Amino acid sequence: MTKSLFDSVTVGKLDLPNRLAMSPMTRSRSYDGLASELMVEYYAQRATAGLIITEGIQPSVIGQGSINTPGLYTDEQVTSWQRVTDAVHERGGHIVAQLWHSGRLAHSSLYPDGRLPVAPSAVPSGGHMISHTGEKLDHPTPHALTLEEITETIADFVAAARNAMAAGFDGVELHAANGYLIHQFLSDNVNLRNDEYGERTRFALDVTHAVADAIGPERTGIRLSPGNPYNGIEERDPPALYASLLGALRPDLAYVHLLEIGNRPVTEHLRSVWPGTLVLNPHTGIKPVAGMFASAEEAEAALPVADVVALGGLWLANPDLPARIRNGGPYNEPDHETFYGGDHRGYTDYPPLAG
Repeated sequence: MTKSLFDSVTVGKLDLPNRLAMSPMTRSRSYDGLASELMVEYYAQRATAGLIITEGIQPSVIGQGSINTPGLYTDEQVTSWQRVTDAVHERGGHIVAQLWHSGRLAHSSLYPDGRLPVAPSAVPSGGHMISHTGEKLDHPTPHALTLEEITETIADFVAAARNAMAAGFDGVELHAANGYLIHQFLSDNVNLRNDEYGERTRFALDVTHAVADAIGPERTGIRLSPGNPYNGIEERDPPALYASLLGALRPDLAYVHLLEIGNRPVTEHLRSVWPGTLVLNPHTGIKPVAGMFASAEEAEAALPVADVVALGGLWLANPDLPARIRNGGPYNEPDHETFYGGDHRGYTDYPPLAG
């Protein structure tokens, strides 16, 4: 039977009205670590998505890697996100929190005690962070996590997942893609450890299963980007690595979310390995922001492989995206100058479909 983007689908224990998910997109509108009233409006506007996956939310102080990003490790942060989830649910939507630990992609200036960012091994990214003044700050050589610190980091993810439940989220997605901490453990060039966490899938599995044990596997998803070189990541054999990871994950997780890097055969191979729900952020070309600007046509073309299709840029500029896809457009063009930081402009002021 041919699938449609507008078919209902069950993900975990959520009955979604359509197969269109909103991808996680950092927008840098959290100026005090909290979800602001502007963010409440932004997510509520997009509640017709089958599933909203939030921007990355750091699970701890040391998890932050960029300015103006929100957290989920204090009571005040939990309360701020409750306003977001209430607004989305009032409009009939579903929303999960993406938990995002930046690892080495950070700078000491983010932390009150000026400590070094952390990573599997002391390997710098070669990249930089933009400061509050617009200055480029080189990522320093990170501190290699000790075994005790790895245990603490896993506990941070678990605590943030529990906080997400307290804030009313429908689940969490663990960000194991795009060169951030979990992806760093999966890599050849950042994970140079010679202990048990030198086995490249170990940390991803331990975090995922600890979170699933804490909040339920039906509320736990994980995002992966096989073969993605973004943020200085190298992987020798992505199909084998990710097949091994998927084969060891709990099959009762809510979903696996793949960010496709221009290689549909790899996606199809991993689809054959993974027995559960697959969310796919499709893209046919290799770009650092692969999947960010996938089209409605690419979304339709992904359905033979995917159960749910996640789109980014289209949701950014078109809060009423399902209606526009049904209508065949037109689509608002996103304003690149307002992607990160600022006020309501380019954030909550995109006009709805006329009529």
